[in-house]
Amino acid sequence: MVEKIEYLVRDAWWSPFCEDLFSSFARADQRRWGDVYLQGLLTVPGRKSIRRISDQVVGRPVDQCLQQFVNQSPWDWQPVRKRLAGHLAAAFRAKAWVVEEVAFPKNGANSVGVARQFAHSAGRLINCQLGLAVMLVGEHGGCPVNWRLLLPRSWDDDPARRARTRIPAHERYRSRWEHLLEAIDEMVLDWGLPPAPVVVDARATPRVEPLLRGLEERGLSYVARVGESALMRGRMAGWGFGEAAGGTSANGTTLSGPRRDRGLRSHLTTVPLEVPGALDAPRPRRPAKRSVTVEWAQGRNGPKAIWLTDLGESRLPEIAGMIELRRRAAAQLALMDAESGLRHFEGRSFRGWHHHVTLVSAAHGYRLLRGLDAEPAHARVRSYG
Repeated sequence: MVEKIEYLVRDAWWSPFCEDLFSSFARADQRRWGDVYLQGLLTVPGRKSIRRISDQVVGRPVDQCLQQFVNQSPWDWQPVRKRLAGHLAAAFRAKAWVVEEVAFPKNGANSVGVARQFAHSAGRLINCQLGLAVMLVGEHGGCPVNWRLLLPRSWDDDPARRARTRIPAHERYRSRWEHLLEAIDEMVLDWGLPPAPVVVDARATPRVEPLLRGLEERGLSYVARVGESALMRGRMAGWGFGEAAGGTSANGTTLSGPRRDRGLRSHLTTVPLEVPGALDAPRPRRPAKRSVTVEWAQGRNGPKAIWLTDLGESRLPEIAGMIELRRRAAAQLALMDAESGLRHFEGRSFRGWHHHVTLVSAAHGYRLLRGLDAEPAHARVRSYG
């Protein structure tokens, strides 16, 4: 039994926030340990290990209780994510849903989904887990509200590792675009969130067309970063470029942002794309209205980045804003790693991974909602009976 918890958050919003966030939990002890773990992510300096949370938040060893809550307890993470998304959507209007890959470097081969694989977010081949985060991003910051763990193909036919990490039978390797569309459907149809333009780095998606078509069929605008090979495959599929291809369009704008203080600026140019429909398909599709936006950086030969979008070449300032929001999202993930222990999870199970990233998102969301900083706040005491 936990007798006393020292609260290090500074305002009266903490209890209502936790009570609402954990309202789907069946048992009082689950709500209690959720409260403790979340507070540890917010207040414990340095590494947010379960041992350090136990020592610094509770003041005595409760490691086993916290381990059980995070790694084995059967609470469903989806209602928690839904409640967090509702808080954030009500607090500020998200200008975009930014999709980010998050690499979790690991030693060994026993953590769920771990493999030696290329992480675009790290720019290299590493032994890691790969997560996909869907973030609500606006002027006041950004926070992941939905997560997917990308299982490598090698885990599909490894029953021993699947059993040890308790992977559900239906969880198998799927492409990133399948994960993303499923997450978006959940957010719109099940959670009732107002949709926003989707910003995604699709360079790790070999076939980008199903992703773009999926977003278009859902009526979602998008700005998707692709590699030059995607444009080549598009040409083979019948894409036609406007007369201004090659970055010579008169439509242009200049980006400024985090890189400006180093004297580097980017310039965007855009050209229209002509994408054929599928007249022989069971449900004929109209040609998609897309454009290619190329980002050029001073002192760099060749394009810095290539983006496909359905916003149209006349909306280049809006496209530039979407690209800046992706950079803001990356900065928010870095804050989550430094301040809330995003990559500090020590468990190995499928359930534990989802529990941890959900609670880290909640900790970061609380900081955004309440304007808290990382400094320790005045403590107040609450007793549990």
